[in-house]
Amino acid sequence: MKLVRLFFLGTALLVARFSLAKPTTPLVYEVNLNDRTDDQFKVTLHVTGLTAENAIYQFASTAPGTYQVMDIGRYVRSFKAFDAKGRELKTKQVSTNQWKFDQPQKVSTVQYSIAETWDTPVNEHKPYNMCGTSIEKDHVLINGQGVFGYPGGMQNAPIDLKIDFPAEWSVGTALEKNDKGYFTAANYDRIVDSPILLGRLTKATTTVAGAQIDVYTYSKNDKIKSDQLLTNMQSMLTAAGQFLKQLPVKHYTFLYHFEDQDWGAWEHSYSSEYVIKEEEFSKKLADNMTSIAAHEFFHVVTPLNIHSEIIQQFNFVTPTPSEHLWLYEGVTEWASDAMQLRGQIMDLPTYFDEQSQKIAYDKSLDTTYSLSKLGLTCYTDEGQRQYGNIYARGALVAGLLDIRLLELSNGKRGLREVINELATTYGPNQAFPEKEFFTIFTQKTYPEIADFFNRYIKAAEPLPFSEYYGKLGITYALSVPTGQKVPSMGMGASLVDNKFLLRTVGDSLRKAGLQEKDEWIAYNGKPVTMETIGAIQDEMKQQKAGDVYELTVKRDGQEIRAKSTVYEKELVRNYQFQLDPQATPQQLQLREVWQRNL
Repeated sequence: MKLVRLFFLGTALLVARFSLAKPTTPLVYEVNLNDRTDDQFKVTLHVTGLTAENAIYQFASTAPGTYQVMDIGRYVRSFKAFDAKGRELKTKQVSTNQWKFDQPQKVSTVQYSIAETWDTPVNEHKPYNMCGTSIEKDHVLINGQGVFGYPGGMQNAPIDLKIDFPAEWSVGTALEKNDKGYFTAANYDRIVDSPILLGRLTKATTTVAGAQIDVYTYSKNDKIKSDQLLTNMQSMLTAAGQFLKQLPVKHYTFLYHFEDQDWGAWEHSYSSEYVIKEEEFSKKLADNMTSIAAHEFFHVVTPLNIHSEIIQQFNFVTPTPSEHLWLYEGVTEWASDAMQLRGQIMDLPTYFDEQSQKIAYDKSLDTTYSLSKLGLTCYTDEGQRQYGNIYARGALVAGLLDIRLLELSNGKRGLREVINELATTYGPNQAFPEKEFFTIFTQKTYPEIADFFNRYIKAAEPLPFSEYYGKLGITYALSVPTGQKVPSMGMGASLVDNKFLLRTVGDSLRKAGLQEKDEWIAYNGKPVTMETIGAIQDEMKQQKAGDVYELTVKRDGQEIRAKSTVYEKELVRNYQFQLDPQATPQQLQLREVWQRNL
């Protein structure tokens, strides 16, 4: 994850103002991908009718769903404006992400080149690759905020986009075309919300619950095809349709990019994009892709159909956090597991294992850091150090909330039902008030839910797994000895700011001079990076008791090398859920309801 910081407005930063009325004249962009020299996008924007209110051309400081500072203006390599006769007009860069037109009323054309983010080094705040841009010989990845900006006051202006690219290439995107063959977007938010993958792609299509599902795949060495992924995904998509009753979109697009790096996925309203390291196709790979897709696909509900005004009119100038990140990501992660359990794609032991892993992750971080605080600090260095817990603790809290709702309603209404009701109440074009959502949710459900929010979302009280799962006739134990001996290296690491930091350090490594929060930079002399970590983890799994290994870390700019020996220890399974053989009829009845859609 990328460490980020808040940016405060200073005298050099000119804030782009939002127009009250929606502009009707489209911003017409052209991108020439036939010229891919220097790994730069060559962009031309045709505009008419600019005024003094549009004097600032804005590039994105961040983007929805990333919760990181991006500062795309750092990637701009040239920026020029011209009048209708082709005469160059004066422009000036006034902040990291803003250029000022000296005579905006005369501007007819804007031309700029902007470097791709994947292979362009920056000192800090590198955008996650699944949220970035890439230009290669046989394909291109566009995430809108990494290529396009907009004149101040025109964030709501419609956009037409013409892309020139090799004739043999295919294009995958959720954007539609107009009669000129241009891609169209209702506004800047929508172009950012619609990634575009071009190149040597395969495609597969199906229909689920009345929605057309398209899968586009780039696979560097042609090891993975779209039809393979879609075939494995069918049961998940069917389960999603059942979980949601009906899909809130009529068309959804999956974009898969398999090459040299393993980064993850980024959700959008009508599509999702995946940057995964290529390997031979296997059932394990397909299942992993389906599991990730289950999370991203559920974002068609949150935040597409349930969101606050902060999401509705996104602030691309200054990152603005929302307290309800727990809803957008935590509830989504819970739902991705719940719908697979209820769709009989995931069995109960696997579901329990998912919860155990999330608890372990939560315990590895600051357990006093509330979900509300995490949402409100997600753009800060402090919040980013905790950010991964929105998927762990956030999902765990959502699961407890589901049980509490089922209990209070006598098994008639759980979190799924309330979420579907909220999606119907609001939808994509109506936001809930940011500061009133807890009250709205409580009024829609039960007074006791206010206490739940106060204790487990606004505050960070210990989560009551034994009490709540006990209502379902499921026991919870902090640890269960197995008597089995397994090799151990006595260390664990977490990814923070694109760096691997030691999270746990055993006695032998501690005696060798290592500490928690040291930056892990090498294993047996091999650099530890996002590109190499998969292979290194595979190598570490092959270690046996008695094997000697070396870790290299960095602390305060100094490298420290430490050798240690793999040792044996008893395998203890932590945070274990098990069915209670003594469960009462009442507990069994609530468990049966909990395992299905109502």
